[in-house]
Amino acid sequence: MSPCARSLRPRRSTAVLAVAAATILTFVAAPFADAASPLRSLAETKGKYIGTELTGNMVNNSTVTSLAGAQFDMVTPGNEMKWDTTEPSNGNYNFGPGDRIVSFAQSHNMQVRGHNLVWHSQLPGWVNGVPRNQVQGVMEAHITTEVNHYKGKIYAWDVVNEPFNEDGSLRQDAFYNAMGSGYLADAVRTAHAADPNAKLYINDYNIEGVNAKSNALYSLAQSMLAQGVPLGGIGLEGHFIVGQVPSSMLANMQRFAALGLDVAVTELDDRIQQPASGASLQQQAKDYATVINDCLAVTRCPGVSQWGVGDADSWIPGTFPGWGTPTMYDNNYQPKPAYNSTATALGGSGGGGGTTTGALHAVGAGKCLDTPTTTGTQLQIRACTGGASQTFTRSSSGELSVSNGSYCLDANGRGTSPGTKVIIWSCNGQANQQWNINADGTVTGVQSGLCLDVSGNSTADGALVQLWTCGGGSNQHWTFG
Repeated sequence: MSPCARSLRPRRSTAVLAVAAATILTFVAAPFADAASPLRSLAETKGKYIGTELTGNMVNNSTVTSLAGAQFDMVTPGNEMKWDTTEPSNGNYNFGPGDRIVSFAQSHNMQVRGHNLVWHSQLPGWVNGVPRNQVQGVMEAHITTEVNHYKGKIYAWDVVNEPFNEDGSLRQDAFYNAMGSGYLADAVRTAHAADPNAKLYINDYNIEGVNAKSNALYSLAQSMLAQGVPLGGIGLEGHFIVGQVPSSMLANMQRFAALGLDVAVTELDDRIQQPASGASLQQQAKDYATVINDCLAVTRCPGVSQWGVGDADSWIPGTFPGWGTPTMYDNNYQPKPAYNSTATALGGSGGGGGTTTGALHAVGAGKCLDTPTTTGTQLQIRACTGGASQTFTRSSSGELSVSNGSYCLDANGRGTSPGTKVIIWSCNGQANQQWNINADGTVTGVQSGLCLDVSGNSTADGALVQLWTCGGGSNQHWTFG
């Protein structure tokens, strides 16, 4: 949902699957990152962005703006580019509020996500009163004028926002009633004509996992691309309930990416029933890490944006009474566990997790590296348990030891060729037992330079782990901690 301070209305949220093994991480508390390692720098190291939303008086609050400018490198205006602000009456435009946010972004070297051009909500009454045979002209004029005004200043536009009902049918709003389903393609083509360099998205909520709604959007995207419509991306809003990040989110992102589309998380928050317990805040931290890791595992995921800077800015309490604390900063803009897990997932404190002890989590499979009981046996991935066989300690020399520190991760026979087995062996300090945990999410052998790899891109319990040429696949992405 794309909420506003003037008109916050609750919506039904479909039940989503319980959090799965991909979200089960063993966390060791990470410290609040200092100014030398803000989230934006960590994200940029991985080729991603980390964004936030600003709206209303937030741009006049120095605490908010200093934090936003330091930690984030993408800004989404919450209300300032929506139709009721930009064209409150037919042909009369007001770009001042949006211009102020763009100016803030430019002064802090941040990109801007335009939000949004066509939406059934926050639509001024005059649009709904336009005769049906004139709606297309009004829509095209609005898109063209707004996109032209911001041409060259906007990274991406949410061209059409929330077009689907929960069952996968299209909402019967002013645009659909006048133009049928063709209004979506027409809107995207019109925006592209006005700014060919902007990435053009369809954005919606409750499409994060595989379900009727996301299936309908997937079919629509296939159809639009087949017609040559310049659709560039899909926005997954990411308004979650704590502990309910869909287990199918990564697979869903991957299938849209396979169409050649970018897939971004555009409005992330994770609401908790109040009062928030320590356990719920830790679960929120795991949820945030899951979302970040899913994005890191998909090359065509450009980044993740949080909806609001801190809990004090959130739309949640006003829309869902009894719920709140949904962001990674509290009401005083102090970091919560979700901040630590986000920084860790992005490679904070030296990359790969910023901790010295924890699980090696296979991002693509949603499982953990598991050590056998017999030395010389090839390692496998299995469902994460948090047990001793899945807990590693990394030494200052790069050894990854398990259990009592006597046994280490080892490239079998000092092998340096793709396919070399990764085994457990008595720690000996040699180069084939030294590992780099890299900022891009890979784990590489110091001696071989090869990547720790889940054989055959398998996600099954018992899948074997080997060394292989680094290729950027999700089966070579790991988090440590």
